[in-house]
Amino acid sequence: MNRTTTNKGKWGEDVAEDFLKKKSYKILFRNWRAERGDIDIIASYQEYLVFVEVKVGLSQKYGPPELRMTQNKKRQLYKLASIFLQNADKYNLPDKSYRFDVIVIDGVPQNYTIRHYENAFYL
Repeated sequence: MNRTTTNKGKWGEDVAEDFLKKKSYKILFRNWRAERGDIDIIASYQEYLVFVEVKVGLSQKYGPPELRMTQNKKRQLYKLASIFLQNADKYNLPDKSYRFDVIVIDGVPQNYTIRHYENAFYL
């Protein structure tokens, strides 16, 4: 991954984190890693543990960022969330239901829009 892509991803995750905090989500982890990848944001909200994937699109050249939420990506997130949940005891988290959200940020730092898809997919 090149530096520009890394910077774009970090910026998007920063924006998503601020957005979620304003909606009263409690951010528990950013870029939680397991052997096969990472989960952008893990948050607590009401009765849910929320696994959040952040997608950033700086242009519409390749279509909306939502199109990058492929079945493979969904399966990967599900596997990572399963690993997290199997080890949740060590984080002292209350027993909660969980869901998968997707936050899409379209644009550039000076001019962007945010779309939040709660409970975006099931497996």
